[in-house]
Amino acid sequence: MKVATHDVKLQVMTSPPPIVLWMQSLSDQTRGRLLRLVERFELTVVELCSIVQLPQSTVSRHLKVLVDDGWLISRKDGTSNFYRMAADKLEAGRRRLWNLVREQAISESVIAEDDSRLEQVIADRRSKSQAFFSSAAGQWDRMKVELFGKRVDAWTMAAMLVPNQVLGDLGCGTGAITQLIAPWVDRVIGVDSSAAMLHSARKRFKERDNVDLRRGELTAMPIGNGELTTALMVLVLPYTESPVAVLSEAARATRSGGRLIVVDVRSHDRQEYREELGHTWLGFDRDQMTGWLVEAGWKIDKYVDLPPDSDAKGPGLFALNAVR
Repeated sequence: MKVATHDVKLQVMTSPPPIVLWMQSLSDQTRGRLLRLVERFELTVVELCSIVQLPQSTVSRHLKVLVDDGWLISRKDGTSNFYRMAADKLEAGRRRLWNLVREQAISESVIAEDDSRLEQVIADRRSKSQAFFSSAAGQWDRMKVELFGKRVDAWTMAAMLVPNQVLGDLGCGTGAITQLIAPWVDRVIGVDSSAAMLHSARKRFKERDNVDLRRGELTAMPIGNGELTTALMVLVLPYTESPVAVLSEAARATRSGGRLIVVDVRSHDRQEYREELGHTWLGFDRDQMTGWLVEAGWKIDKYVDLPPDSDAKGPGLFALNAVR
């Protein structure tokens, strides 16, 4: 019995090499124009339509191809879609191909027209921003607080801290200052004598492992000699019996060359603060602070009377920076 055999040929489907797909993406001049524009600025569909002078449906169709093929990144902001080139995600070969297309496949006259309209779009953006600030100049500080809170400036300053530091938040209270500085430094040691204050502080830092909260008096802190690179005291000294003793203890806990930052109350005559706030001292003047710092082993580097806060009802504040 003869058995018939049949040769079955399997057709193996292979994907085209990446460069073929890239060339397909850039084969239309409009897509090259759009890609060139969003390489320079993040732009909306409406802005791109006004630059390339094409209907929104056409522009959107080309943008979808570029997004799907990995050339562009889009993001939604309100009712607008913004597009930018995915420059940091382009392979070296894709980048070389784009450089060639940008230089060779788009005519100089088209580039000139696109650039002229792009400049107008960016100018219009700036005009809208300038118009806002012109009308809001007198209210901007209030609006900023209403929109973003009172601590936005403090976060900005905290971000400027040198990372490899161990900061001591001395008299840390509920940890408000520690919360600002902890994300930017190696470690924060917070010290306070109040168990209730430290209990509130610990609730803030359940997810942060570089905050070490310790209970103790500021005249005998549970911190090793020279353990700190920077010591920070904010609105602490009026509660102390002996500011010079506290400053001396801060010097012991801070390494040579380290710094002390003090923000506190300028001298005032509001006697009610002794009963209402438990203050022992009614603020301090510059000469008084300078003398105590020298006695405690610090050299004052900078002293500034802080500008008054329009919402503040208390006496004026000062800030100083001293070197160990």
